[in-house]
Amino acid sequence: MITLKGRTLTANVDAQVGKSLLDHALAAGVDWQFNCSRGTCAKCRCIVQEGADLLSEPNDAEWDRLGAEELDEGFRLGCQAAVMKPGDIKAVNRTYF
Repeated sequence: MITLKGRTLTANVDAQVGKSLLDHALAAGVDWQFNCSRGTCAKCRCIVQEGADLLSEPNDAEWDRLGAEELDEGFRLGCQAAVMKPGDIKAVNRTYF
């Protein structure tokens, strides 16, 4: 189960392997902010509070946009962080703006 918290809405959804956190949020109607879905705008930035080990490894877009410090703190780009294994994941949209 994935718990996704947007600006004002929260949803619990079944994890679908291969889909990003942003994909899950949009399908559930969560008000998750985003502009580009390519990893450049960082509006979909989120903090993964649980289940980070169930997600894909950070990719080049995330290293370029977030950097080591934010990645170490648990931040990811929702459009780039894909579910790799089912399990409990908790993420909160934390845009810079």
